[in-house]
Amino acid sequence: MITWTEFSRQQPALADAGREQFYQSGIGLAFLATTRPDGAPRVHPVCPVISDAGLHLLIVAGPKRQDLRRDGRYALHSDTCPPPRQDDGFALAGPAREVTDAAVRQVVRARILAERDGAVWPSFDDDVLFELGIERALLTLTKAGGPFPAGPTIWQEGNGLRT
Repeated sequence: MITWTEFSRQQPALADAGREQFYQSGIGLAFLATTRPDGAPRVHPVCPVISDAGLHLLIVAGPKRQDLRRDGRYALHSDTCPPPRQDDGFALAGPAREVTDAAVRQVVRARILAERDGAVWPSFDDDVLFELGIERALLTLTKAGGPFPAGPTIWQEGNGLRT
């Protein structure tokens, strides 16, 4: 497992493409898959935050927070909606870990405030911060873009990049 910061150093073009997918609307938007206690998947819309501290989620009280605390495995998927590139997407998977470091929390919260012009939700101060570690990444493009061909580009920790 590596952090987003390390992923960006190892695979800068793929990390940039992923950031573009997550931030299509000015703030991070994605779907988070977690594992319920019975082993079934659970999917939630979330707002991932990419900052100088890495890739994080601020999670409100509820099932996804409980899932991540109990079983930190996650998958995060961003999807392009409008044609002609509606099948483009970026996905990550790996372990999530709760972050209690005050300095990291401050960096991430400052980024959230900047992205939203200071407007946050009522539970903002009480929400729990998770860092998303990365073991796998998948970029899917309907048309070639930058250094990536149309179709899937896969990165896996220890195996490198393949298209």
